[in-house]
Amino acid sequence: MPASSLDQVVSLCKRRGFIFPGSAIYGGLANTWDYGPLGAELKNRVKRAWWDAFVRCRQDMAGLDTAILMNPKVWEASGHVSSFADPLVDCKKCKQRFRGDKLLEEKLGVEAVAVLKIDQVQPMLLAENIPCPACGSCAWTEAKRFNLMFKTHQGVIEDEGSLAYLRPETAQGIFVNFKHILETMRPRLPFGIAQIGKAFRNEITPGNFTFRTREFEQMEIEYFVDPSGDKKMHFDEWKAGVWEWYTQLGIAPDRLRVREHAKDELSHYSSRTIDIEYAFPWGWGELFGLADRGDFDLAQHSKHSGEELTYTDPDDPKKKFMPHVIEPSFGCDRTVLTFLLEAYTEETLPDGESRTVMRFHPRLAPVDVAVLPLSKKEHLVAKAEELYKKIVHETPLTVDFDVTGSIGKRYRRQDEIGTPKCVTVDFGTLGEDEKQGDKDTVTIRDRDSLEQVRVSLGGIVDALSAAR
Repeated sequence: MPASSLDQVVSLCKRRGFIFPGSAIYGGLANTWDYGPLGAELKNRVKRAWWDAFVRCRQDMAGLDTAILMNPKVWEASGHVSSFADPLVDCKKCKQRFRGDKLLEEKLGVEAVAVLKIDQVQPMLLAENIPCPACGSCAWTEAKRFNLMFKTHQGVIEDEGSLAYLRPETAQGIFVNFKHILETMRPRLPFGIAQIGKAFRNEITPGNFTFRTREFEQMEIEYFVDPSGDKKMHFDEWKAGVWEWYTQLGIAPDRLRVREHAKDELSHYSSRTIDIEYAFPWGWGELFGLADRGDFDLAQHSKHSGEELTYTDPDDPKKKFMPHVIEPSFGCDRTVLTFLLEAYTEETLPDGESRTVMRFHPRLAPVDVAVLPLSKKEHLVAKAEELYKKIVHETPLTVDFDVTGSIGKRYRRQDEIGTPKCVTVDFGTLGEDEKQGDKDTVTIRDRDSLEQVRVSLGGIVDALSAAR
């Protein structure tokens, strides 16, 4: 079973170097998080697994890495300047500010507030007697629109001419480069453009660890299709492919569900949207979104920029049209959090001892193998270091080397960071103790089964590579 409490994972993340509170030595900064050594490696592996599955291994995909700062006209064309806003309400008693629709959603569910208009938020909060999370009072101001984009300035003079925004999504960077991709890569429909990158939203009420933050990373694809073709087929293929990706990497299917957006819940640009949701400790929450955006974005940018953003059929040059877009959108940080929650396991061993183990899929585990000398004896450590260097130089594996504490404590430490295999160099390895094993052999311990097998030093690379 995965973690039943978010606190369990938050504690482990800080203790073992996955995720730390941001700016901690200065008292922190609310809702900022720093990925530690293991967290950075886990996150990089999630991104690598995503890129391999959806970009590198597909002939119909191209990748981008676009700028965070863009011409402000991009956000005017996309509608973010005028309509990218949430309903903000203030508690009249303690003056704290909250996102009104989220307060309602927590009590009534997503569907009940999906079509709520801004002037309905305060009356509904009062009618449902929803208290302020900070002070418990139920005295709310009228809701007002709060634009989520962070403003900044370019250049040395802060005036309206230097106004810029930190991008609230990575998608627009793809759309404004659509013409460049056509010219340089010569793709045929259907094809996709993908990127992984930072985005920023000035959320009113972020929370639940890294689930909702103001600075986050997205893994997004814009998949361009012929509007006269079978869009539903492409939509369903992406839905199935994403589900398979999550489950193959260890997410239990019974903790995932698909939620179809109602027609009156859809964004103005979407004709169909689904979410894949995960059963987080606080309830179901969005993990992935899939939307049919039509030609809204290309049409808007074509209109505002004056550039022709159409596709020419290579088999019929007279046939020009604006493709429609299927958008698979992943939250990278949410995905990492989900894998952390899913991997977290507390169990009692047959000998009655308890342990905490992170059961990461081998492709995601931040450390592939740990090399552990049985004791701190110099000649034993030297032999273990020799083996460590061999594995590092002859494989792409990430290897840890640990001599601190008893072998039992080191095994538990590796269990808590999710290392699939531990290699123990003992006195048998050196030919000094036949009871521990034959000379030039080591013990490989499996994280999940706890099975221990002896392997020759000559076969260690093959054994570890096969296990991965």
